[in-house]
Amino acid sequence: MTVNKSQQTVEQLTVHPTFRRFIEQELLPAIGFDAGAFWDGVQHIVETLAPVNSALLDRRERLQADIDAYCRKTRQGDHDNGSVADPGGGTRESGEDRAFLEHIGYLKARGADFRIATENVDPEIASIAGPQLVVPVNNARFALNAANARWGSLYDALYGSDVIDDADGKQQSGAYNPVRGAAVIEYAAGFLDRALPLSSATHGEVARYELSTDGEAAELGILLTDGRRVDLADSRQFVAYAHEGSATTLLFRNHGLHIEICIDPESPIGGTARANVADVVLESAVTTIQDCEDSVAAVDAEDKTEVYRNWFGLMQGTLDASFDKGGQTRSRRLNADRRYTAVDGSALVLPGRSLMLVRNVGHLMRTDALLDTNGDEVFEGILDAIVTVGCALNDIRRRNALRNSRSGSVYIVKPKMHGPDEVAFCNTLMTAVEDLYGLDRNTIKVGVMDEERRTTVNLAECIREVRERLVFINTGFLDRTGDEIHTSMHLGPMLPKETIKQQAWIQAYEDWNVDIGIRCGLPGKGQIGKGMFPKTDAMREMMDTKQAHPEAGANCAWVPSPTAASLHAMHYHDIDVRARQQQLASRQTASLDDILTPPLGNPEALSPEAIQAELDNNAQGILGYVVRWIDQGIGCSKVPDINGVNLMEDRATLRISSQHIANWLLHGVCDKAQVRRTLLRMAAIVDEQNADDPAYRRMTDNPADSLAFQAASALIFEGTRQPSGYTEPLLHAFRRQRKQQLAAG
Repeated sequence: MTVNKSQQTVEQLTVHPTFRRFIEQELLPAIGFDAGAFWDGVQHIVETLAPVNSALLDRRERLQADIDAYCRKTRQGDHDNGSVADPGGGTRESGEDRAFLEHIGYLKARGADFRIATENVDPEIASIAGPQLVVPVNNARFALNAANARWGSLYDALYGSDVIDDADGKQQSGAYNPVRGAAVIEYAAGFLDRALPLSSATHGEVARYELSTDGEAAELGILLTDGRRVDLADSRQFVAYAHEGSATTLLFRNHGLHIEICIDPESPIGGTARANVADVVLESAVTTIQDCEDSVAAVDAEDKTEVYRNWFGLMQGTLDASFDKGGQTRSRRLNADRRYTAVDGSALVLPGRSLMLVRNVGHLMRTDALLDTNGDEVFEGILDAIVTVGCALNDIRRRNALRNSRSGSVYIVKPKMHGPDEVAFCNTLMTAVEDLYGLDRNTIKVGVMDEERRTTVNLAECIREVRERLVFINTGFLDRTGDEIHTSMHLGPMLPKETIKQQAWIQAYEDWNVDIGIRCGLPGKGQIGKGMFPKTDAMREMMDTKQAHPEAGANCAWVPSPTAASLHAMHYHDIDVRARQQQLASRQTASLDDILTPPLGNPEALSPEAIQAELDNNAQGILGYVVRWIDQGIGCSKVPDINGVNLMEDRATLRISSQHIANWLLHGVCDKAQVRRTLLRMAAIVDEQNADDPAYRRMTDNPADSLAFQAASALIFEGTRQPSGYTEPLLHAFRRQRKQQLAAG
């Protein structure tokens, strides 16, 4: 190994000193890996795969150029015929579109039927249906909170959310409102009636849960307030128990998820509650995606090192975070496993933490953490795969006390891939990383995010390329619609965003993902996921609507917080997702023609007020997110919308909003002057919404001097030229400028 310390070169690579220190002083000693072998392997992977990565990106651009030309020609033909494209596709024929897409190689021929052959998958992914959290891994506190959200108090989730209303004295007031507490207990008892039904009574009628351990097997007796004794309708649901001080925990299982009924006559709640039930604890966030991508503002080597260090700490079980709350310093670490005595007397240990996946970045971006032999920044996705797998090496080898994967796998979610060729490249990359570390083939499991149009229409062939390591597919309205708009940018103006959600293509896309996933054998081996419920404070609305995701056949769906995970978990007790998938297996596959019908609209049908309202909504959302990203490096947070409703936002929101305005500008629905006026008015609103943040830098004081305002404007006015409509290139450039300003004082 040749090392030049002054230039920080290793072999023929140039390594940023911050990143190098992490690799050589923290990661490699901990996993027992030689530095020379590591850098040799990294250089080989970069030299071999970077040209392939570049070629794939070039193909994206060529295909988009072909589609742009086709769209312009098609739109001109519509105008020549005196017609205007409408939401149903106007005069266009979907068959013509399909023939064109097949001709240019965008739409691939469907191969023979197959089923994925992934092995050594943890049950949290393979067989347990439940909520999934996505969290920025560079925020240690958030990352730990999400990992520890495997178990959550239903009482706390109900008491602190709007699921329980404030009427009739139930408002949250003081330390504890017993009226609200009684409503929480009643709600929880109703849930138990659905998840753990009794033979001839309700849980609200229970006076005492009686645990007997005198015989060979523990037995549960249930005494009612009227003196009757009843049993569980299905006695097999009672699986274990635990004692600690005055508290007894009874453990049950339903649809693969666990429920604890916590009995403690000496606790403040249990002492007054019927049957002394102090809490109902639910297995909640079964899996968590620790995110290096859309929810993270990581633009340089220092940022990337923080991302990698936190992921390494999670995999080692050593990450901690201290913070001030209410004048007191508090700390977070990963929770220990939970220990019980099973009904048959044996020891039962359940994971105390979510099974963690890590979302790498896509194929597009590069990072200055590492420069290749030509002095060019290395593709960030290649480096992510190498480092995030290395961080998990001790977990794969079963050396850690706090285990993540008990099957010896590492789970990488890969976003922003376009079509089978790019998924095949992902497979090649993972194979190269396995060879670097001497891992068995397919130790690295992969999740393919179905949020790009070319992946959607070729989903089965994408899955085929990783059929021995696939564990996850999903859908997401925001990114998928952003790519839909960009792909068909030159065909015509798009409908307003809320109207887009009502079009046939979006439901076909959602159903298609489930249909293809089932037909390719994901049930029992992997997750079929659905997107985020973004309203962080609207938990009643979530409970009223998000049941649609497990009903659609999804065995995981994203939620914005640990509280939301505990609440959404109830939906998986109400619905047997595995049985639902079996029902859906026989339905007709969703229409590809519907999926290929862009959400075009007729701007003449929109009033000036409606157009302005849409611009206001988009511009405010862009500014509200971008100002924190650029000025403070916050990649994911609660961002109030134009009506003051808090939304959990990441870059996907930015992509759809900026592409939507760019599309309307292109087709004359609005003009640049109107958009500029809108941005200035919305910047004033965003400034006011953030007035209480001492770290906030106002945009309206001097918009020309605000890099955040400039970035938001560039995302719109340069939107048609951004690769696939992605926001990362501009965001990274402006954030780097802002960091330079801050460094200069």
